[in-house]
Amino acid sequence: MEKPISSRAPVAVWPDGVPKPLMPYTPAIKAGGWLFVAGQLASDFETGVAPEAKTANPNLANQLTLQSRYIMGNLAKTVAAAGRDINRDSVRIWQWYASPYPTMEEFKEGNTWPRISTTPHIIERNVHIQDPRPASTAMGIKELLVKDTLLEVDLICVDDDEESSGFKVPDGVPSPLAGYSPAIRRGDWIFLSGELPTDWKGDFESPVHLGEPSSLAIEARVNPYLWYDSEIEKQTEYTLWKLSKIAEEAGTSLSRAVKAEVYIGDPSDFQGMEKVWKRWFPENPPARVVIPYMGLGGRGSRVEVALTLLANDSKKVIETIHTDKAPKPFSHEPQAVKGDNLLFLSQQLPADEDGLLAEGLSRHPNFPYYGQPSRQQMTYMLKNVAAICEAAGTSLDNVVRRACFHDHGEHFAEAIDEWAAHFPGLKPVSTTIILGGPHVVPGAHTLLDLIAYVP
Repeated sequence: MEKPISSRAPVAVWPDGVPKPLMPYTPAIKAGGWLFVAGQLASDFETGVAPEAKTANPNLANQLTLQSRYIMGNLAKTVAAAGRDINRDSVRIWQWYASPYPTMEEFKEGNTWPRISTTPHIIERNVHIQDPRPASTAMGIKELLVKDTLLEVDLICVDDDEESSGFKVPDGVPSPLAGYSPAIRRGDWIFLSGELPTDWKGDFESPVHLGEPSSLAIEARVNPYLWYDSEIEKQTEYTLWKLSKIAEEAGTSLSRAVKAEVYIGDPSDFQGMEKVWKRWFPENPPARVVIPYMGLGGRGSRVEVALTLLANDSKKVIETIHTDKAPKPFSHEPQAVKGDNLLFLSQQLPADEDGLLAEGLSRHPNFPYYGQPSRQQMTYMLKNVAAICEAAGTSLDNVVRRACFHDHGEHFAEAIDEWAAHFPGLKPVSTTIILGGPHVVPGAHTLLDLIAYVP
């Protein structure tokens, strides 16, 4: 007799006709009714950017168009190799755009504008994915792992025979421009796209400006000519208000959130975001990752938030996970949250409970060439991950998705080597991003965003 879908072990998917990755990860993993797809780059993993994804004359073809076409084609093949359809079964999509902007100095000033146009990718994406389009996040980031690549895209799909339902924003909430679903429901699960503190109009074609031209809604602004209020607090407040209304329209509420992804500019914005977060989630907050140095798609924005939730009418249980074998989070999130057969871990950093780099995980200043701190930090984090997984009734072997954010590329090789050593069998799908600056925890080289399957 075939095992119930909820008890099946994770299975690797290796599609034909798609370049095999250089680093140790699996292109896609099926587990318990889900399909997790690794980040795709426009690379053949032999020469760099694949020949069909570049042009010798950029005046004749748009580079982002070519790379996006190559990526989306390979993603479609990967999903098809798993027996699913990228159009029908995608529920969550991440898009990471490489840009030299903002600079570190601009981030420090509160400027997150990446100075790019995502339209060439959106056109190519929409060839493969139509309505209801998956919940979407698009971020400007400093660097990808293959030289001259402009874009990386990863997906979560559902491995079942149900249909997805898309939801528009309710009356009184500004509607996005890029053609994605603000909310999408599949079975018991609801995914909310990344929301910005914008009304999608801002100062465009308006004679009224409060300081620099901006996309921000009036409710998300402070008056730049007075010394009152906090920009990050007002923006976080407005963003969570928008998400609360969209969640209601989709049949859920923020109290049913199991995972939050928070994208900010400069790490110093963390404290203001955190202050507002505690007001909206006073008890039982969702698992959360907070990633700095993100280029945001609304000029003037300093925060973006995306949520994964269970519907109000779902009978699936939400369980907060805690173990004394791993440090307590230094900020307002649990170690992890389990929703049905998925375990969403909060951000993993090599930090102690005070938000400082854990002891022994940096080079001694008088011995600057001794030690391998990136490797040691990864070992520390994976020890904690293993303990959290065990407390949730699963194991490190069942981690299925990893997004990894390095401060600088020089720390990648050590960290990935140590990571791979902990997964001698099935290796999780992976997306790796170079931020170009320090994490919220000074001295940390890596942040992990992980999902594990609970058999």
